[in-house]
Amino acid sequence: MLKLGLIGAGNIGVTHVGNITAGRCPDIQITAVADRRESRRAWAREQLPEAEIFCEGSELIRSGKCDAVLIAVPHYQHPELAIEAFRHGKHVMCEKPAGVYTLQVREMIAEADKHPELVFGMMFNQRTNCVYRKMKEMLDAGEIGEIKRMSWLVTDWYRTQYYYDSGAWRATWAGEGGGVLLNQCPHQLDLLQWLCGLPVRVHAFTHEGKWHDIEVEDDVTAYLEFSNGATGVFITTTGDAPGTNRLEITGTKGKLVCEHDVLTFEKLAVSEREWCLTCKEGFRKPDSERIVVETDGANPQHAGVMNAFAAAIAEGRPLIANGREGIHGLMLSNAIHLSGWTGETVTLPIDEEKFLRLLNERCATSRHKEEVDVVMDTSNSFGSRVK
Repeated sequence: MLKLGLIGAGNIGVTHVGNITAGRCPDIQITAVADRRESRRAWAREQLPEAEIFCEGSELIRSGKCDAVLIAVPHYQHPELAIEAFRHGKHVMCEKPAGVYTLQVREMIAEADKHPELVFGMMFNQRTNCVYRKMKEMLDAGEIGEIKRMSWLVTDWYRTQYYYDSGAWRATWAGEGGGVLLNQCPHQLDLLQWLCGLPVRVHAFTHEGKWHDIEVEDDVTAYLEFSNGATGVFITTTGDAPGTNRLEITGTKGKLVCEHDVLTFEKLAVSEREWCLTCKEGFRKPDSERIVVETDGANPQHAGVMNAFAAAIAEGRPLIANGREGIHGLMLSNAIHLSGWTGETVTLPIDEEKFLRLLNERCATSRHKEEVDVVMDTSNSFGSRVK
């Protein structure tokens, strides 16, 4: 039985506690919880009467009450708590994103590398979704040929002003480090690079406080270029209702479309590149077949990630996502921010020092918000769809 310390008993922490106490993670026991709010510590005492309760994550890490920690606190604290946990011999599962800026995450990875005996996982629960796993399998097998184009319109991240007002750290540069890119979209940005690879150039428009009274971005459009010449578009916002979630990846042999939890494959009878050069008609497209792709239907989400984490510690089995992979989606997020801030096309890997300098400038003028004590039900914000 893995003895787990939960650092952060807020919105997503409630989900993790629910999964474990409901028996969906049979090899994990929460033996310690840390949260800075007394109301959340009181909640943890009620839900987990056998767990030891702490105010600070660092106290929990040093207590010896657990073998591993799950970090579920505001983003800036992810790397610093992970580093401390590694130094005290704890396995680490980190909630998304890996951090706010890549230089900070590089320090976390460097510390993890000093402790190869410790397991380091990232909570990329959407990698457990059967439709994305099937897309990954088909792309890796070359079924759609070489990627030519991708587009992801993910505008079903609707958030009200109440959501943004529910925490002093939310939607501020100093407290959260970003908006929709850093809070809602780390899963999509991870999946994008997991499926298609990281782009080499990005030009983006990031609109700050367009639909809400916030200082960070809530509406983003990014143009992407990949090393093989493929192009892409990534569009997201928290201001559209009802919103859309549609991912298309076009290759030389056909097109994959993921929408409404259904994966379809428009399979060409012959490669488009071959057809283009050999067809003697000017307007005719190659024949194609529309296939609704069958998947295994499994989508274990957070519980699946945690079960794989426990198995990796106990048996050396594979993680859903190694913690070191968290830097890739964050690199793309930082690149989109940097392009939006400067109005320039950004090459990846980015100028990390420049990014941090511009981020710190925004943090220096970040607004102060009064702390409130609100926990919201997140059950409708993820699941079979991309949340």
